[in-house]
Order: sequence, then C-alpha cells, then structure tokens
Amino acid sequence: MIVSSFRSRRGRNTPQPPQYPSIAGWKELDDPGPRPRPPRPPTYIRPHRTRGQRIRQLVLWLFTILIAIPTLLIALVYWSAEIPAAGTVPINQTATITAADGSTVLAKVVPPEGNRTPVPLSDVPEHVREAVLSAEDRNFYSNPGFSASGLLRAVRDNVLGRANAGGGSTITQQYVKNAFLGSERTVSRKMHELIISSKMAKEWSKDDILGAYLNTIYFGRGAYGIAAAAQAYFGKPVAELTVAEGAVLAALIRSPSALDPQTRLPQLLQRWNWVLNGMVEMDTLAPGERGAIVFPPTLPPPAPEDVNTTRGPEGHIKTQVLRELADAGISDEELNTGALQITTTIDAKAQQAATAAATGALGGQPPELRTAVTSIDPRSGAVRAYYGGADGIGYDFAQAPVQTGSAFKTFAVLAALQQGIPLSRAFDSAPVDVNGVLVRNVENESCGVCSVSEAFKRSLNTSFYRLTLAMHNGPQAIADAAHQAGIPQDIPGVPGQSLTEMGAPPMPSIVLGTYLVRPFDMASAYATIAGAGRYHQPYFVQRVVRGDGRVLLDRGGDPGQRTGAQLPPSEQRIPQTIAAQTATAMLPIASYSNGHSLSGRPSAAKTGTTQLGDTGQNKDAWMVGFTPSLSTAVWVGTESNLPIVTAGGGRIYGSGLPSDIWKQTMDGALADTPAEQIGAPAPNPSPVVPAAPQQPSRNPYDILNPPPPQQPEPQQQPTQQQPFIVIPPAAEPYVPEPEYESEPQAPAPPPAEAPAPPVAPPPPAPRVVEILPGVTIPVP
Repeated sequence: MIVSSFRSRRGRNTPQPPQYPSIAGWKELDDPGPRPRPPRPPTYIRPHRTRGQRIRQLVLWLFTILIAIPTLLIALVYWSAEIPAAGTVPINQTATITAADGSTVLAKVVPPEGNRTPVPLSDVPEHVREAVLSAEDRNFYSNPGFSASGLLRAVRDNVLGRANAGGGSTITQQYVKNAFLGSERTVSRKMHELIISSKMAKEWSKDDILGAYLNTIYFGRGAYGIAAAAQAYFGKPVAELTVAEGAVLAALIRSPSALDPQTRLPQLLQRWNWVLNGMVEMDTLAPGERGAIVFPPTLPPPAPEDVNTTRGPEGHIKTQVLRELADAGISDEELNTGALQITTTIDAKAQQAATAAATGALGGQPPELRTAVTSIDPRSGAVRAYYGGADGIGYDFAQAPVQTGSAFKTFAVLAALQQGIPLSRAFDSAPVDVNGVLVRNVENESCGVCSVSEAFKRSLNTSFYRLTLAMHNGPQAIADAAHQAGIPQDIPGVPGQSLTEMGAPPMPSIVLGTYLVRPFDMASAYATIAGAGRYHQPYFVQRVVRGDGRVLLDRGGDPGQRTGAQLPPSEQRIPQTIAAQTATAMLPIASYSNGHSLSGRPSAAKTGTTQLGDTGQNKDAWMVGFTPSLSTAVWVGTESNLPIVTAGGGRIYGSGLPSDIWKQTMDGALADTPAEQIGAPAPNPSPVVPAAPQQPSRNPYDILNPPPPQQPEPQQQPTQQQPFIVIPPAAEPYVPEPEYESEPQAPAPPPAEAPAPPVAPPPPAPRVVEILPGVTIPVP
C-alpha cells in the first residue's frame, strides 16, 4: 500500500525534510540543514542602566532647560537693565513733522498728555489711592513688583470668561510697560516687563512708583494722569475727589474707551461696584459706608481743544501726514507717546515758493477767491509742495473735486496717440453742428483746418470735440488714458467711479473737462507724463524715527535700508514715446499763455477754464505743467461756486492768476538747478495731414458725418426724423455760447458758416437737453 507522506500538522514548528515518490513508497531526502551564516563582528554592548540612573539623567536635563538656562538669561537681563532715578522719566512725547531737510519744522503733534498736570502723591486723597489699588493691584505694597499668581489668575479668569476678571499685571508692571516698553504682545516684552519691574521695586519706593503711575496712566477723554482725569470727568481738582468719584476713575483705568460713563454706563457701574467691594475686602472702606455710596454725576465729554492745531497752510500737510501714518500702521498710541521725528518729502524751498506765490497772487484780490497748489516729483511721487489754503484747519482745496476745463485735453492727446492718430492729423475748428445747434469756440476763435498740435496750443474745443468722435470709443479712451496717468478710479466726494456717468460710459464732453478731478490728482497725472509714462504713487512721509532711535518707517532709496510699510512699485502705464510726444506738444503752451514760460528752462503746460452756467462768467481756472523734475498743478476758484473775477472786475482765465502762481512756484522751486530737456527732440516740420475725406455715414449717431437726409415727396408723409443723441436733460432750456474757453489770444478771422441743411418738414415738438454743461440742444 502507499504510505501517505502528509505528516505535518498545523501548529507544528519543526520543519519537515523534503520527500520524493518511489516504487516502495515515499522516501525522504537527506536534509543537509541550513546554510551556515558568516560570523557577526563583535558589537558594543551598552552597559545596563538602572532605573535610578535614568531618572537622575532626566532630572538633570529638565533642570538645565527649565531652570538653569532661564535663570542665566534672567540674570543677564536683570544685570543689563538700567532703571532711571525716580522722578526723572520724561513724559513729554511731542511728535515733530519736518521738511525733507530734517530741520525745517512744519508742524508739531502735541500728545494728549500735553494737558497733564503732574501732582505729588501727597495731593492725592488716601481713598482715591486705595480705590486705584483695589482696581489694579490689591497687594501693591507687599508684592516684589510682579505677581505670578496674578498672572495665572488673569489667565484662568479670561479662559472662564469672567467679566470682573482683574488684570494680570501689577501697578509696577503697568507703569514699566507704559513708560519703557510699549504694548506689543510678545514673550520677550513680557519677560522684560517682569525683570524691570522686579528691579524697579528694589530701587524705587512704593510711593514713588504709585505717584509716577497716577501721573502717567490714561483715563480716557484725552486725560493722562489723575489730575487731568479729575477735571475731565468731574471738573474739580484731584484733592477734592470723593470716594465715589475716586472709584469711578479707578474703574476707568482698565478700559477707558469701553467704560466711558457717557456711552457705557451699565458696564462702568458693574466695574465701579467691584472696585468698592474690593475696598471693603481690603479693610480700607467700612461696610456701612459702602452701602451709602451712590454713583456720582459726571460731566459730558469735552469738546476737542484746538491748541494742538496748525492754523497756517502747513496744517493741511499735517493732516495728510497723519492720514498716511495711519495707513502705514503707525498707531495713535505710538504717535502720542513715541516722541516721533517725522521727516516728510516736502522741499522747504518749493513749499516757501508755493506759499508765497499763492498768498501774493491773491493779495488785494476779492476775498472769496481760493487757490490750491500741488507739486510732485515725477521720478518718485514725492510731494514737494502742498498748499490747500491759508487756513490749516479749513477746507483743503487741493483735495476738492472740481471741473478741469481744457486742462483735460492732455488726456485726449494721449488717447489719440495710443490709437495711432498723429498730432499732425487735421481737424476743422469751425463750429460743430449738433442737431441744428452750432457749438462755437469762445470769441469765435478758429484756426480753420489745422493739426491737433495747433488746436492743442490754442485750446480749440471744436477741434477736440471732432477728435473725440474720430477716435474709437473716444470718450472712454480719454477716461482710460486719464486713469492710466494717475487720476484715481475712486475720488472722495465724487459719487460712483470717477470719469463716468454714475458707472455708465462718459459723454463726449469729457474732452472739455466736465468731470470732477482734484488738483492733487492733476499734479500726479501730469507727473506721469513728465516721468516718461511711469506712474509713482504720490506720498508725503519719508521717514519716521522714535525718540529712542528706533526706525518705524523708512522709504529711502536703498531697498536694503527700507523699513515699515512701503509704497507699491512704480508702473510703466504709458509708452515712453507717446508720453514724450505729448510733452513735446505741450512745450509752446506756457509761452503762448500770456508769456508764462519758465526762467531759463523749457516746460510743458496746459491751461483750463470753466464757465459758470450761462452767466458768461468763469468759475474755475487752471494751470498745470511740468519739467522732468517737478510737476505742479494750480487751481483758482471760490468756495461757493461764485464767478471768479479780479479786483478790477475782469474775468479770470487759466492764463491769468493760475499761470502767475504756477510760474512763480516753479521758478522758485527750481532756482539754482540745471535746466532739463523735455520729451523727444523736435522733429522736422511735417505737412499737415488732412483728415480723410468723409463719406456719408450710415451710422445714425455720427452727428458730424450724418447720412444724407431723405427728401420727402410732397404728397407723402414726412420722412423719418433726423438722428439724435440721447443725453440727460438740462434743468431749464437755454442755448448759450460754449462754456469752455480757448485762452484769449490774438484774434483770428471767423470761419465761413457752413451751408444750412435742407429744410425738412417740422418734426414733433422737441425737448431741450444739455450736451455740454451750459450748452443745450433740442432732441426730437
């Protein structure tokens, strides 16, 4: 029989030798055994450590990390900390704003503690001191300057969300933080606070610390110190404060703004009761007296004082500097307590020239006249001069949105060049026929059919109106060119997006400066052209340094030295060749405008004037121009939209007072500096390129080249009405002369009137609409 060889059973660990079949049955092969492995090299055998040895090593490491190293660091900081003598800590932290030279003072920012009256501790009633200790540090006279238990208790109460949780810092720690370290939330700052507080507690007496604390702590309402707080909330000297009043002031220390009695009385009452109950627990107030105390009446918040106000023209610079500091992340606390030295971009010579030009030009003129002057460096965006008005706390006219008039034609030139329309392209300057209404230039000024550059110099409105319609989507192209140059999309005081009809595309009248723009923006946009098409965001603040020497902000030229919030990088928004051609076309305008070319240097400029409705009077006059190193915009107008006239009764144009101010500012700012060339070299004179012959258009909205009218048959109904433009209606119908002037110069013969169009049957009764401010047309 055959003997089965399947003898292995599951679970056996002994391997069986291999088998093979034979006639006699299964026979096992000889098992040679596993192949011998080479001997292993001798290895190091770690000696066995006992449990006690392991514990001792762990304790040693923990001692080194948690005790030895921190103790060494604390000892080093403690040894290096220098504590000033009691009573010598400075408290006057006035910030100073200077010109770019660092020495010409433009304004000062006096901190709220400027109204502080330091008082000795002996003048503070005992019950007021005890109320402060109850609110902030009940173990003040026994602790070593810091409180580890108080810190742990504050952490616990904050985690549990207890409303009456006390602070985790002692009075000594709070004083050290406010006087020496600042309020940043870092472990390093907290460790310094604990160490300095401990050392101060050994070098100063407790009364010295408490007196310094009461004279520096902030109580809200601009009151720094217990004496100022007593006047701000109760109108009395600190020596006359009652227990209830002292408890109110003590309760305010924790969070003055959030516990003001005028706006947060319930929260203040809760904290006030907690302070009084603490005084009972400290045995400084009898329980019977506690029950008789009621909350005292407080004064309303005082009106802001203007003793810190800069009333001259520099006050507007101060306002812009403070706004820019806030945008850069420098807090009011840093400003009020850091003794900041703020260096601006203002050039002292340019600022003096702008102020003298503005005040001198308006001297002896009607008192309602106002002016604004802004000068910007095209190479960096730095504001070199800024005049928003003579009253530094009044309205800043450099930030006033007003119509620009013909000064906006510069952006039409940019748009035309970007669309390939050369400045030699000719356009007719004859009056524009808009649905039977003739729009003329002021005083019938005309050049016949002349180039864009000639019309630009003469500021011919009709030629530029035709140029706008000749461009592809001309009004929007002009708006886009202005935005590229630097006119902001959003202008404070202008509803919706700038240069639009409340978000809708602009009207063709944009070429005549009908939309609102600030003088500050015009200086910036022209600076982009002066800077070969590169836009730099304008700015006022160059460097900010604390009184202790720490630099908070530095926008210097070396990128490695820059600190704090930086400006966006410059952008090449306009091609250099187009910017150069535009600047070249502007070269003759300053001289053409009643001889306002600069002394000894070329300049590019453009004037502008807008009319006051249909009164025949002007309301805004401009002069904007530049050299490669300075762009200046000047506006003259009134605060109440009144006619602008000289003392002799003559109308003010851009070529008058504004050009006088512009020339004096530029000459004064650029005195003793080398002359610089502007734009591209003057090209060889080229013939005027006439506009292409226009064929009758099939576009019903082409008002300059309309389709030929269909002559009606006598026996038929009238043909379809003439094409028209849908424009928002005017308030009342009138058809005055165009309101935007070409600066009055040498008179030119008026052009021949265009032949009257064929007479068509009378259309339906028209309504009158306004196509330009002050210019209306009938619409069928």
